[in-house]
Amino acid sequence: MPGQRAGAGLSTVRQFEAAGFRAWPAAAVHYDGTWVVRLTAGHPAKRLNSVNPLDPRDVHDLPERVMRAGRRFEAYGRPLTFRMSPLAGAPLERHLEGEGWIRFGDSLVMQADLDNAAVNGAMDQIPLKDMGRFVTATMTTHATDATLRAGLSEIIGAIQPEVGLFALERGDEPLTTAICVHEGDLAGLFEVATAEAERGKGHGRRLVLSALKWARLRGARRAWLQVEADNPAALRLYRGLGFTELYSYHYRRRPEG
Repeated sequence: MPGQRAGAGLSTVRQFEAAGFRAWPAAAVHYDGTWVVRLTAGHPAKRLNSVNPLDPRDVHDLPERVMRAGRRFEAYGRPLTFRMSPLAGAPLERHLEGEGWIRFGDSLVMQADLDNAAVNGAMDQIPLKDMGRFVTATMTTHATDATLRAGLSEIIGAIQPEVGLFALERGDEPLTTAICVHEGDLAGLFEVATAEAERGKGHGRRLVLSALKWARLRGARRAWLQVEADNPAALRLYRGLGFTELYSYHYRRRPEG
C-alpha cells in the first residue's frame, strides 16, 4: 500500500502531487473523474505516462474506467500504468491486486526545511541559461539514449514555474546535473544525477545545496523531491541534507503476456 508518514494528511499529499504535475509536465493530460491521465509521446518516464488517482473515494466503475485508460495508453504506444499515491485509496489497490497487476517502482516523496546552515553556506551558482547545453549535460550524467533529447527538451521547456538548470562541470565534462523548480514557498528537485565515474566525490551534495540556495533566495522555504526507495546512494545524500520522508507511492502495471 502507498503510505503517509506522520503529519502527511491527504491535503498535504494533494499539495505535493499538484506541485509535481506542474513542475514536471506531461505533454497530454486527460481526466476521468478525479483520475489524472498523463501521457507523453516523446519520453517514456513513468511519471509522465501514468494514471494518477487523486481521491480515494472515487472508485466507481473501475473495470470500465481502467479499460478507457488502457485505450488512451495504447494510442500512445505506452503500457497502461497506475501511479499509486495515498490518494489512490485501498479499493483501487485491491482491485488491481486482484487482477494480478504487478507492483514496482516504490518511491518516496521527501521534504526539508531550507532554513539551515548547509543551505546558507552553499556556494552561489547561477543556473545555466542555455537549455541545449544543459540537456546535453544531463543526458551525459544520466547516460540517456540520444533519441530522447527532443522529448526531454520539450518537457523542460513546458515547465511553468520558475526553473533553474544547474550543472557542475570540469571544463566541457559534466559531472553532476540537477533541475530546481521554484514555485511559491516550494523548491522541487528533479533529474539529479552524477556521472558514474564521478560518484562518491561530493559533487551531488555541492550542486544540490547550490540549487536549493538559489531557490531560497527567491522565497522558497521548503524543498521536496521524489526518489526511488531502492536507491541507497541518493537516500544517503538526501537524508544527510535533512530530507525526511513525507509519503510513499508505487506503480502498478499488468503482467506481460
